[in-house]
Amino acid sequence: MKAIRNCKVRNFVLAATLGVSLGFVPTAFAGFRSFIVVPNQPVVDIGTLGGIDAFARGINDAGQVVGWSRTSGGNTHAFITGSDGAGIKDLGTLGGSDSWAYGINAAGQVVGRSLITGDKAYHAFITGPNGVGMTDLGTLGGSTSWAYGINTAGQAVGISLTSGDKSFRAFTTDAKGGNMTDLGTLGGDYSAAHGINSAGQVVGDSFTNSGDQRAFITDANGAGMTDLGTLGGDTFAYGVNDTGQAVGQTNSHAFISGANGTGLTDLGTLGGDESVAYGVNNAGQVAGVAQVPLLPEESVSDFHAFVTGTNGSSMTDLNSLANLPGDPLTESYGVNNLGQFIAGGFIATIPEPESYALMLAGLILLGVVVRRKQNARPLASGLYNTQTG
Repeated sequence: MKAIRNCKVRNFVLAATLGVSLGFVPTAFAGFRSFIVVPNQPVVDIGTLGGIDAFARGINDAGQVVGWSRTSGGNTHAFITGSDGAGIKDLGTLGGSDSWAYGINAAGQVVGRSLITGDKAYHAFITGPNGVGMTDLGTLGGSTSWAYGINTAGQAVGISLTSGDKSFRAFTTDAKGGNMTDLGTLGGDYSAAHGINSAGQVVGDSFTNSGDQRAFITDANGAGMTDLGTLGGDTFAYGVNDTGQAVGQTNSHAFISGANGTGLTDLGTLGGDESVAYGVNNAGQVAGVAQVPLLPEESVSDFHAFVTGTNGSSMTDLNSLANLPGDPLTESYGVNNLGQFIAGGFIATIPEPESYALMLAGLILLGVVVRRKQNARPLASGLYNTQTG
C-alpha cells in the first residue's frame, strides 16, 4: 500500500477531511494501525476504538498518545491512551458524529477538532487533564476552526475561519484555552498555526504578499511573526521544541532550524525525492515521513516513517529500528523527550471483522490514495495534521 500524501494549501478544508483509508484482501482486512516505537525495543500497538484503524498524532512525556480511530459503529472519534500507550479511550465529540485529536500536553489536555451538533461545522476543542471533558474553543468569527497544538500552560494553537468565512487565520489562546487571538499573516490572506512550545512560541505557515507560502515562528506568547526563510520553494513548519528549533518542509525536503528558528538545515530523504518533518523533541530528535527509492516494478515510490538523532542528525528509516515484519511504518508524527516515537502504517494481518457492513466499507474504499503535488508535500498536522485528518 502506498503512503498517503497530503498538503496544506488553500483547499484546507478538503485536505483535512481525508483522514482514513481502508483496504481489503481476501482473508483479512488491511487496517491502519499506530504504535509507540522505541528503537530496537518491542513496539506497542495502541489498539483501536473498535474499528480497524487508528491514527496517532501526538504523544507526551508520559507516553499518552492522541489521535483518532474508527469506532465499532463506523464513526471517527478522537482518542487518548494511558501512559505508554495503554488503554485507548474515546474522547467523544462536541455533539456531532466525528472528532479528531492532534495535540496533547504534559497534563494530558488534548486539542483537536470535532463536528458540532447537527454536523454543521468543525470546531476546535480542548479537554481537561487526561482528556476529561471537551470544550468548544469557538472560532475567530467564522464557521470553522481546528486546534493542532497545546503547550504546558494550556495555550492552544490552530486555524480558524474569520468573520464571513473570508479567510483562514492562525490563532492562539491564553492558558486553559481562553480568548482565541488572530496571529495575523506574513502579508497574504492565509495562515495556520501547527505547533507551540512552553514559552508560547508558535510555528506554522502563511502566504506572503507576493503569494509565496512561508513557514513562520513567533516570539513568546504568539507575539510577532517572523518568516523562517527557505532553502528553495515554499516552506511549512509543523513542530517546535522548547529551544525554538522548528521542523517542517522546504524545497520538498524536511528541515530543522536552529534555536528560535534561526537557519534551516536540510535533513535529506531516505533515497527518494521528498520528505517532511512533523515532530521534534527538546534534544532535536525529529519524526517525519520520507520517500524511499523507486523500485523497478513501481511507478510511484513509497513513503516510510523516519527518525533522526539529536539536532536532526542521521535520518533513519524507522522500519529498520522497529520490531515489525516487513516495512509497514509509513508515517511518524511525533516524539517525546524520552525518545518514544509514534508511528503507523497499514497492517494486513488484522482479523476480519464480523460485520458485513464493515466489509463493504473496506471494498468501497479499496485503493484510496491521496497524492497531491504542490503545492504538495507528503502526509499529515496536523494536515491531515497536516498534520491531517
